[in-house]
Amino acid sequence: MLDIRFVRANPDAVKENIKKKFQDAKLPLVDEVISLDKEKREAQTRNDELRNKRNVVSKQIGALMGQGKKDEAEAAKSQVTQMADEMAELDTRVAALEEEIKKRMMVIPNIIDASVPVGRDDSENVEIERFGEPVVPEFEIPYHVDIMESLNGIDLDSARKTSGNGFYYLKGDIARLHSAILSYARDFMIDRGFTYYVPPFMIRSSVVNGVMSFAEMENMMYKIEGEDLYLIGTSEHSMIGKFIDTMLSPDDLPQTLTSYSPCFRKEVGAHGIEERGVYRIHQFEKQEMVVVCEPEESMQWYDKLWQNTVDFFRSLDIPVRTLECCSGDLADLKVKSCDVEAWSPRQKKYFEVGSCSNLGAAQARRLGIRVKSKEKGNYLPHTLNNTVVAPPRMLIAFLENNLNMDGSVSIPEPLRMYMGGKDRISKS
Repeated sequence: MLDIRFVRANPDAVKENIKKKFQDAKLPLVDEVISLDKEKREAQTRNDELRNKRNVVSKQIGALMGQGKKDEAEAAKSQVTQMADEMAELDTRVAALEEEIKKRMMVIPNIIDASVPVGRDDSENVEIERFGEPVVPEFEIPYHVDIMESLNGIDLDSARKTSGNGFYYLKGDIARLHSAILSYARDFMIDRGFTYYVPPFMIRSSVVNGVMSFAEMENMMYKIEGEDLYLIGTSEHSMIGKFIDTMLSPDDLPQTLTSYSPCFRKEVGAHGIEERGVYRIHQFEKQEMVVVCEPEESMQWYDKLWQNTVDFFRSLDIPVRTLECCSGDLADLKVKSCDVEAWSPRQKKYFEVGSCSNLGAAQARRLGIRVKSKEKGNYLPHTLNNTVVAPPRMLIAFLENNLNMDGSVSIPEPLRMYMGGKDRISKS
């Protein structure tokens, strides 16, 4: 959410930003916000004038009574009552206007960084850099579920019976590999100075509204019936939410956090949930990075965060690339974002395994996260998040890139300590 003062002073810039995101239907909102804001400020000014006048008249009543001027005192009391009634009406009017302004401000997109390429959708995202040499082996790479099934590591049929499509049972060495990847990711980020968290897996609507747009919430999150609780779609929601209504000191920054959680997603609008695959599913686990920092440091942290993911995948010898998200592919709260994509030898192309985002001050403004500084006064920090690893998609990349001709899967050295010293998973 933008600062209303910025919208008031820069309406043309806000409209141009909306156009860059190809959301022209939102253009009228800018003028509506400015008009409503003007009306609200006029009502507040009138209210302040009445309050001052009421205080003056109220003080006069006692003096008039003391002078025996009862009729004049009664007239003054009547005047005070009238002013109080008008002030009450103005308070109601201001509250209603604030709500109308907030409704519109919540859907006006954040100002994107000047470096973001302009494009309509993800088909116009721009490759930045590749890391590692993509390899296509001489033998055929099976579909990832076929690899798992050959290693007796997945049961989709039972999951469909218990839960439907979009769920799975992992078992045996594949389940252990899944846990090993998460354990390695945890330690990888701790070694880089991040504090490890296991957060709540459910959050209130006040946090949901602070961390994402309404459209994202509707498409992603599961609501707990009868309670003000939602299942998290990523631990970023809980981790940013922990700072709600918090006043930080500059000495508290940066906050560098890494968190593990299960994630639950409706996947509304997705291209269907595959019956056999684990690429797009309703439940998975993830290791996340979250940073709360000084505004002037957020772009430096942005580069550090996506580089952490690249380094993690490269430590397991998986080729990756970074892809800059264009303006039309950015969620409304994001200032800048890039995807990390892993190489798929089977498909002979890259696919998304993580996303890094700088949200500027948007989440901080929505959640009431502030920094108190003697030198600069109170200000809003910037928030960022990035995926370290989400094993369902990571498993696809890992299995395809480490598959041997005999159907076994090699275990890179960093994971062996979490796999009981095993250097490969073989068919039974």
